[in-house]
Amino acid sequence: MTLSMYQAAVPVFLRALSNLQHVLRKGEAHAEARKFDPALLIQARLTPDMLPLARQVQIATDMAKNGCARLAGVEPLKFEDNEANFAELYARIDRAIEYIKTFKPEQIDGSETRTVTIKTRTGEQQFEGEGYLLHFVIPNLFFHTTTAYAILRQGGVELGKMDFIGKP
Repeated sequence: MTLSMYQAAVPVFLRALSNLQHVLRKGEAHAEARKFDPALLIQARLTPDMLPLARQVQIATDMAKNGCARLAGVEPLKFEDNEANFAELYARIDRAIEYIKTFKPEQIDGSETRTVTIKTRTGEQQFEGEGYLLHFVIPNLFFHTTTAYAILRQGGVELGKMDFIGKP
């Protein structure tokens, strides 16, 4: 049995975003229990030259939703990057999940050789669909979800590996 592009993308994206929302909820609960402003976690970063938690969530959701759209050959839905609290981050993740769920297997399957062109800080990059998914989208999604997890851990949130991985 072969793994389709849809199967390699959509379930992975949905699980990663759901687990990201779970660790964020634990972060918010931690701030409330310790009676400190949750905004401190939203703006926290691992080092001065890394992006804060809110931006990590924004990029993770962009990777997943834009990845689906580009593999399907459609223009990605744009989100404003203006989330400033946990409720807004949850809403962003919910919107991304709902958008991803609109894609059907027949839109993404067969996209292995579809040309995907993206604009990055370093210029325009072109991929074939399979390389885009396996070597750009998935690594970036997990980089940013892992960094969000690490920011929360550094902030004292009690998280473990199963919070990040989630339940199958």
